[in-house]
Amino acid sequence: MAAASGALVAQLVPALPAGHGLRDRTEADLPFLCKLYAQTRDEELRPVPWTPQQKQDFLRDQFEKQHAHYLQHYPRAHWWMITRDGAPVGRLYVEQTASELRIMDVSLVAECRNRGLGGALMRALLRHTDEQALAATLHVEPFNPALRLYERLGFARVETRGVYYFMRREPAALS
Repeated sequence: MAAASGALVAQLVPALPAGHGLRDRTEADLPFLCKLYAQTRDEELRPVPWTPQQKQDFLRDQFEKQHAHYLQHYPRAHWWMITRDGAPVGRLYVEQTASELRIMDVSLVAECRNRGLGGALMRALLRHTDEQALAATLHVEPFNPALRLYERLGFARVETRGVYYFMRREPAALS
């Protein structure tokens, strides 16, 4: 699987804007990832009448639960940090099987959103799935602004799973 990981990274990195890259996640990244997770939930928790400390404690707990869930349920996943000039600005988690590429998580810090970085990553991932004749799948919350991007890229809603839409994109036929 390491060879597949290297090949996928080699395909993704050239698609990124100048100065951006991917590297393997390390344990030292966990504090950044916890802050990133909290940032992605900021709007959702804004109306909740908790103190800032209560929100911080809740988000840390939710991050730890999500992290443990991913490790347990996606043991062969690739865990990458998205970087800009060497500094972390996001995360990309994917797991490839014989029939699909599960896009588990694409998260970016606020200042990197809506600037084409996520779209560039997604298009590069979909080129990979097309070349490998793999379906691409993901889960997304109905209020997530990325939902529109996923629909534009050809993902279709398969079903609702809890609070998430489960979406799938079949590989495009290559000529």
